[in-house]
Amino acid sequence: MNSSFQNLIDLDDRPREWWDKIISLGSAIKDNPKEYAKKCDGKILATLFYEPSTRTQMSFQTAMLRLGGTLIGFDNPETSSVAKGENLKDTTKIVSSYADIMVMRNPLEGSAKAASLTADCPIINAGDGGHLHPTQTLTDLLTLSREKGRLTGLTVGLCGDLKNGRTVHSLCKALSRYPDNKFVFISTDELAMPNYVKEILDSRNCPYEEIPSLDDAIGNLDVLYMTRVQQERFSSMEEYERLKNVYCLDNDKLAKAKADLIVLHPLPRLDEIPVNTDHDPRTKFFEQAKYGMYVRMALILTMIEESENPVPQQMLKGHIHDELTCTNPKCITHKEEYLPKSFIETEKEYICEFCDERIAK
Repeated sequence: MNSSFQNLIDLDDRPREWWDKIISLGSAIKDNPKEYAKKCDGKILATLFYEPSTRTQMSFQTAMLRLGGTLIGFDNPETSSVAKGENLKDTTKIVSSYADIMVMRNPLEGSAKAASLTADCPIINAGDGGHLHPTQTLTDLLTLSREKGRLTGLTVGLCGDLKNGRTVHSLCKALSRYPDNKFVFISTDELAMPNYVKEILDSRNCPYEEIPSLDDAIGNLDVLYMTRVQQERFSSMEEYERLKNVYCLDNDKLAKAKADLIVLHPLPRLDEIPVNTDHDPRTKFFEQAKYGMYVRMALILTMIEESENPVPQQMLKGHIHDELTCTNPKCITHKEEYLPKSFIETEKEYICEFCDERIAK
């Protein structure tokens, strides 16, 4: 199935040259914001946030306002017709007919792709469950470009909840497209990086190692990407309580790190980075959050410009398998039963086109 517009659901849907264009434009906007103040005059951004957000939602809203545009949308589905049982298709179809571009966050994986199949404007995925978060990845890439001066030859440590962390999934996939990067996955077995991400790295010959100790890893890193253990992704409070404080970046650990290390975090943070480390110039997560506004300004500008000469985008590339059911309970296809059961077929498995769940043959 095709979309009438070029959307941003997964960064891998776009060539790396396009990413670099967004990063370059975001950097230019940061350096000369007044030049872009009226670029979206008369344009409307719709923000549909089905779950809580501070930085992503507000940075998109601020980005559009700084570009001279206006806003519609909701930040609580209970204040919309969703509370009456309206399905995703109807909500996004209607709202997209009012707006020039739409940003959506939804706790169900594959939700942004599902919306893109019928929307009447371009869709930006602002996070779909624990699956993907492409605009955070663009934020991270702009941050690395500005703070490290390069996107290549980096040793990147990712620490914490790598299983449910959509930000780390997207970042690994993106940085593996740049040469000479390698990863260190620092987590417990229960919070390990999903196999589908490691399979992508293997297919690109991108090296990685998995270790349980932050102490042992930190001295070799150029970048440390900390994540919180996400209570909202756990089905068991007991399991969350057992794992929530496993990793903590304190001043003793920072003392073992390189002088030019940078520490990133998609925020919000809990206890994994104590406030008393904020004085360390290597902690860059507040700067990172501000870079997010500039990169989203660049993204809005670019995608609205693209929509003025729309080129259809193929969203589903596999085949319909009505006999299959996605085994991921968080997949959008379980709630929105009208969606096609579309899977990419390989020699050994079927891959759900909405959430990337693997089903063995």
